[in-house]
Amino acid sequence: MKALYPTETERPTRRVFLAGVRLRNRPAWEFEDSMEELAQLTVALGAKVVGQGAQKLDRPCAATFLGRGKAEEFARQCCELEADTVVFDDELTPAQTRNLEEIFQRKILDRTALILDIFARRAQTKEGKLQVELARLEHLLPRLAGYWSHLSRQRGGIGVRGGEGEKQLEMDRRRVLQQIDRLKKQLEEVRRRRRVQREGRLRRQWPLASLVGYTNAGKSTLFNALTGARSAEMDQLFATLDPMTRRLRLPTNRNVLLSDTVGFIRKLPTQLVEAFKATLEEVVHADLLLHVVDATHPQAEDQIAAVESVLEEIGALEKPILLIFNKIDRLHNGEQLNRWLAQYPAAVAVSAKTGEGFDALMNELSSRLRPARRLIELELPHSAGPIHARLREVGQIIEANYDGPTARLKARIPPHCRAEFAPYITADLEA
Repeated sequence: MKALYPTETERPTRRVFLAGVRLRNRPAWEFEDSMEELAQLTVALGAKVVGQGAQKLDRPCAATFLGRGKAEEFARQCCELEADTVVFDDELTPAQTRNLEEIFQRKILDRTALILDIFARRAQTKEGKLQVELARLEHLLPRLAGYWSHLSRQRGGIGVRGGEGEKQLEMDRRRVLQQIDRLKKQLEEVRRRRRVQREGRLRRQWPLASLVGYTNAGKSTLFNALTGARSAEMDQLFATLDPMTRRLRLPTNRNVLLSDTVGFIRKLPTQLVEAFKATLEEVVHADLLLHVVDATHPQAEDQIAAVESVLEEIGALEKPILLIFNKIDRLHNGEQLNRWLAQYPAAVAVSAKTGEGFDALMNELSSRLRPARRLIELELPHSAGPIHARLREVGQIIEANYDGPTARLKARIPPHCRAEFAPYITADLEA
């Protein structure tokens, strides 16, 4: 799908200067962590960070975000460092962007534009590309004037209320609005197909568990290790964008669907949350959320809070949540892990890379996703091979005695499968 406008970073971006405002009422480590994350996002686009600067303020300046004097100081540094792009750690207004471009005489990006461009480059499926393009166009719409600043805006005579710039701007605004409407209709069709798929899942009585978590927490590695899938695994922010769902068989012989979704991040653009609601429906409709946390990250608690904030925004925070502390193979001692488990006693700890802790995780999943199964007693002829196979496929055999003319078994079966085994059921037992 060809975008109506190129992404910001399709214009060559090689050397980047990072800039931010450190608010006096916020802790220093929070700003430093956010700037480090911004650097990782920049590197994820293939650019090189050549410098950075910050200004401590009570609140950002309305006209230029930074103070004008500080902006001019950073502009001189960009000249010395030969930076071609300046990336700001917060979302800029259209007016701030234009004013900063005049001061820096360089390409100006904000955190939102950077994230949108990463998504635009990495979306693989048609659905993902639709969602990214919708988010980008909604972000672009109030900023269209900047694309035509090179065109004349002089009055053209009696009855003419503007020059080429205004004419081109209005034409493009209409084109963008038309494309936004078209994309929303296409995404509604995606939602309709997902509803049909969910209805099929409900008919099979397969519960759905969705992996959620901060980006780069190891969700895709865990997903692949549990299901044998080949979702992309990279030590990089937003390595996985497009959702993937696979079947997972639990120790109770129960089939569940496991879904891997896009990672969350602090300051996640509102346009992306809205556009990706079709994908995030898998989270909203999940029976259980598996919140994967990087146990080695120094700000893991803040990442947990950031994920919960997005879950609340999409209406999924009230879902049952299993906290999974990942990457325990990287912990140098057990003290940090013990502190996590003391603070979150219902959590489990795993290493998606080595498989450590998987038995405990699978047992917890079996317990959390236990359906309303009935414990029954059956007598099956030894010759009824297909019935034996079917029971092993859909049920959990508790006891089995194959001595004598018939096999006597105790098993838990889903309610919707009872009719298949009715001729062989000898007793209903208490669960």
